[in-house]
Amino acid sequence: MRFGLLGTGPWAQMVHAPALGGHEDVELAGVWGRRPDAAKDLADRHGTRPYDDVDALFADVDAIAVALPPDVQAPLAERAARAGCHLLLDKPLAMSVPQGRAVVEAARESGVASVVFFTSRFQPEADAWIAEQAATGGWFTARAEWLGAVFTTDSPFSASPWRREKGALWDVGPHALSLLLPVLGDVRRVAAAATGPGDTAHLVLDHAGGASSTLTLSLTAPPAAAGVTVELRGEAGVTSLPEAADDALPAYGRAVDALLTAARTGRPHPCDAGFGQRVTEILAAADALLAD
Repeated sequence: MRFGLLGTGPWAQMVHAPALGGHEDVELAGVWGRRPDAAKDLADRHGTRPYDDVDALFADVDAIAVALPPDVQAPLAERAARAGCHLLLDKPLAMSVPQGRAVVEAARESGVASVVFFTSRFQPEADAWIAEQAATGGWFTARAEWLGAVFTTDSPFSASPWRREKGALWDVGPHALSLLLPVLGDVRRVAAAATGPGDTAHLVLDHAGGASSTLTLSLTAPPAAAGVTVELRGEAGVTSLPEAADDALPAYGRAVDALLTAARTGRPHPCDAGFGQRVTEILAAADALLAD
């Protein structure tokens, strides 16, 4: 399958371009970026072509992979879907519910496949853990702590304008939700939301399965305190998310595989644009509470 890559920033350089360029069933056919010089540099490094016209790229490929801020991703993903391109998207899907809805509708009307890259969902340990806990059931409560140090270390993502504006809720909140929703069910209500130090957000969620969960999300944790914990408690006892054996690069390769399968079979992937939109709706509800 011929892929076009949208975006030239650190994430595109570290993950998207290497994964697409090294995938045996994919041809990285072109790169588009908001800075033509950066698009040319990234394309040259991976032996492909830079595009100045994004619609020309859509016309030349079967699928697009996006490594752009969510408010830029959503309208371009809608255009790509209407041009007949399958969609490999990043989280969050969009920065607003209407933007996300437009992507979902365009994908459905055009009949293209979509996958949103929630990193943990494409790591074998987390995927197996989710399936096991969903089958077990009987969960009473859950706790997710996603504490990053993006703003307290020399991270390549620390200068990202959208992360500076929207913070951990929109950056790491999607990761936590992507693990909890398949096990505990949809969120019926964001019961409470409060701010903490820096961009820290605390959420209390009421799930359709009857359980409640608490989320603590931050990109401003002290480096020594950074880390991820996801814990479930219920009739079966206590269980925690296992550590992943690999990082984002091989996980992204599995996301590519997932899109190829969805495009070939016509069966939606669990992390399709519709799931990404539901995550966006929950984040927007939490954001509204935090703004009160």
